[in-house]
Formats: sequence, structure tokens, C-alpha cells
Amino acid sequence: MSGVQSGPTTMTELFGNRLRQLRLRRGWSQKELAGKVYVSQARIAQLECACGARPTAELTRMLDTVLGAGGQLVELWPYVYDALPRWSRRFLDRAARATAVREYAAHTVPGLLQTEAYARALLSVGMEHPHLVEERVKLRVGRQARLDGPGAPSLSVVLDQAVLEQSVGGDRVMREQLLSLRRACARHEVRVLPFGVREHAMTGGSFVVLTLPDGSEVAYSEGADHGRLIEDPARVACYARAFDHLYVTSLSAARSARLIERAAARCTTSGWERRAVSRSLLHQNGGGRVSRRRAGA
Repeated sequence: MSGVQSGPTTMTELFGNRLRQLRLRRGWSQKELAGKVYVSQARIAQLECACGARPTAELTRMLDTVLGAGGQLVELWPYVYDALPRWSRRFLDRAARATAVREYAAHTVPGLLQTEAYARALLSVGMEHPHLVEERVKLRVGRQARLDGPGAPSLSVVLDQAVLEQSVGGDRVMREQLLSLRRACARHEVRVLPFGVREHAMTGGSFVVLTLPDGSEVAYSEGADHGRLIEDPARVACYARAFDHLYVTSLSAARSARLIERAAARCTTSGWERRAVSRSLLHQNGGGRVSRRRAGA
């Protein structure tokens, strides 16, 4: 961007930089934007220069809506309040612009496919401020609207079968998550890597490969207590090949869906609940019988 000598170095600077880009794209002055979200021009100036008070969640949502940001500002907001390493900031910036997302999830359902209750159960772990948990839940679930809007990225996910078996938030929360995941199978590429598959290059960790508008790719890998951004083309290509290998090794879309159905049925605790789940699965399958074939058969 004209006049900028270096990229943003903090999350507040990244937020302000993105806000200014979106405003200029609309052709609005700071005063015009301020009037649309009912704050002063000085407040907009503070946000863009990353000085003064940090943006509230409510103001961020208003800015995102009036600027037609498609969730970009909303996605950045939680991290304005967290001290994150620079590589994580760069990844978030690229994730907001990705045209394709390919993700291998080894431990939990990916954020773009999480239900509100499932996200709340995950985000509550170790979180000392309940109000911030709720804001993050709203923002995480709100990000999913990007999958339905114009310019939505394609989404391909390979789930380790352990993701289906690990209970998060209790049976009821997990059942709702699995039923939601089953519905997602009709809209996105969702595959399950079954138990029994031999060790692979990414055993023990999850990763994401993002395709950017210019065709370039970046990757992000994470474990239980670490994460890293990969930008070197040769190394990113290794992650892309690893995803392709996992994808062809995983169950087919139909068999994956059946495995998810059975996992959801196992989360019931009464006969009434089992019948309710069965009716839901029958509806999802167009009224046909729920398959009773073994997973992987």
C-alpha cells in the first residue's frame, strides 16, 4: 500500500491496517465511516493507527458489516487482545483471504465446522474470563458465514477418527456436533481417516494448507502446545502432498458420513434419544434407511 514502508508488527496494527484498506476500497473518509457506525472520526483514526482503546466486539461487528468485510475484521478481533507471535499474525491475515482451505484435524473438529456449544466447551478450557469466552464463541461461529457468502473458499477436511470418538462438552454437545458435521458432508469435502491406517508424515499433529488469490500457498501446523506458519514453497508443497495422501487414504465421502452417523448414535443415553437421532439421520439420507454396514466395509 502506498506510503507503507513495512508490514504491521502487532495485531492491533494488523487490524488497523485492514480497516484502513477496507475503508479506502469503499472510497470513504474516516468521518464518513465514523458516521455509519456511530462513533467519532477520532475513534476511527485511533483504530487505524493502532493507538488508543482497542475495538470492542460490537464495534468490530458493525465495522465488518458496513464495510462488507466478510468476517475479516471479526476474525481478527480476538487476537487483538492476545499476545501472539508474528507468524500467527501473518497466518491470520492470509486465512482471511484464502480461496481454498485444506485441513487435517487430528484432535478436534475444525473451527469452521464447530457448533456453538462445542466451540464453547473447547474455548472454556483454561480461560479465566467467561465474557471473553462468549465473545470468542460468537466470533468463531460467525466466521462460518464466510462459507456461505460470495467468494467463499472451498473447504476440504480430513478428520482423524479420534475426533469423532473424543467427547467434548458431554454426550449431548458431542451428539449435536456430530449431527452438524454429518450435515456438512453434503456441502463440503469431509472425509474420515479410520483407525488402523499406518503411521503417516503428520501423525500426532494437525495442519492447514491455504490457497491464496494469487495461487500461492501457505501452511500452518500445530500440536497440543505449539504452532508454526510455513511459507517456504518447498516445505508448503510437502504439506500439500501430505494432505493429498491423507485424502486418498481416508474413507470415501459416503463411508465417512456413515461413520459420523454411527458416532452420533453412540452419544445417545436413552431409547427416546436414539430414536430422535435415527429420525434425524433418516431425514439427512433422504428418507432412506441408515446404513448398518461396518465402517470401512
